[in-house]
Amino acid sequence: MSDMQTDSVEEMATPPQTNVDWKGRWSHIRKALDRTGPFCHPDFTPGEEIRNFLRVCKILVIGAGGLGCEILKNLALSGFRDIHVIDMDTIDVSNLNRQFLFRPSDVGRPKAIVAAEFIMKRVEGVKVTPYFGKIQDKDEEYYSQFQLVICGLDSVEARRWINATLVNMVDDETPESIKPLIDGGTEGFKGQARVILPTISSCYECSLDMLNKPTTYPICTIANTPRLPEHCIEWASVLEWPKVHGDKKLDTDDPEHIKWLFDTASARAKHFNIVGVTYTLTQGVVKNIIPAIASTNAVIAAACTNEAFKIATSSVPYLDNYMMYTGNESVYTYTFQHQRKPDCSVCGTVSVTVQVNPEWTLLEFIEYLTENPDIQLKKPSLRLPNQSLYMQAPPALEQATRLNLTKQMKDLVNTGDEITVTDLTLPISMTIKVETNSQPTR
Repeated sequence: MSDMQTDSVEEMATPPQTNVDWKGRWSHIRKALDRTGPFCHPDFTPGEEIRNFLRVCKILVIGAGGLGCEILKNLALSGFRDIHVIDMDTIDVSNLNRQFLFRPSDVGRPKAIVAAEFIMKRVEGVKVTPYFGKIQDKDEEYYSQFQLVICGLDSVEARRWINATLVNMVDDETPESIKPLIDGGTEGFKGQARVILPTISSCYECSLDMLNKPTTYPICTIANTPRLPEHCIEWASVLEWPKVHGDKKLDTDDPEHIKWLFDTASARAKHFNIVGVTYTLTQGVVKNIIPAIASTNAVIAAACTNEAFKIATSSVPYLDNYMMYTGNESVYTYTFQHQRKPDCSVCGTVSVTVQVNPEWTLLEFIEYLTENPDIQLKKPSLRLPNQSLYMQAPPALEQATRLNLTKQMKDLVNTGDEITVTDLTLPISMTIKVETNSQPTR
């Protein structure tokens, strides 16, 4: 989005009102902030000062989709007046059934801008400043202006990036540099909400091993012996599309491309007597669509907003630090304290130690880093203090280090060596200490 577009939207945003209508729209908030009670936080001091802080508290919402729309609405109705929102997507027809800030006339427009306009139109006195773009577009100076950050994302990579950024911003001598991160996520009837205090509590990276490993299918299976409808769809997208269309890139948002995949997969399924290939399943496989239910979004968004309110006002102790919600079998919630890992690659105080088979090639070691549930890198570049082992970019450096991929680890590193790793998923580098082990750990 151009600067002109950004400026024009920000000019529409009126600053938060100085004379707040505590007897009208936000009277219910005043009742919660004007008195103490048996469940209040020990640091809570009721009265005008805490109400004014809530009014000027600057909060960032990342994501304006199913969760983000609910969070923005809840924040505006909970007394927050200075809200910012970031989203890189535009509105699609498929969003309208659960992302209630959008209308059919908004299709094609940026989600962040439309959501900001809607909230400010419906809740007078609230300023919502949108940014149509990626979170990676902004630097630490931008994020340092906020008191709180809430994530309503559907991307693990984006969560890892903002988590690492906020951890990296912490200055031990400046308490204000700690920006609490509240993260919410849903999948069908299940969801989670958590509070992350960078460098104090368990961070997002500490809990990577809790994530389900992405579903993959062996090429030999989808090419020769398909047994599931998903195998047929993968065959159509991974093998048949490039064979038929050459260098033409598959656009998973193009209905014609999805229709081609559906027809091709259906024909292959019929040949192998496999049933179950549908247009919806085809979309789900190639786009890795996570099922979304509006009511689950509402539950998790409410939990995230409540935690933001509790942190901003100290009116009630906040979540410590992970809440799981399961609605697919009755209704079940479970809260526990996820422990911080001393060797976490982002917030840990010691290096990550990896047991390495000296017979591995460097390529096998890189594959291990991408598969390890505690690390989960995507395209790592590796270097020792005195030499580069393998660099993904720029092209000249990648070519210069490519020969190392076939070399064995025993010829490249020694036990105790520390490898500096950079990756697309993280805004910071991580340090891996190598310990050789004759037994493979993969």
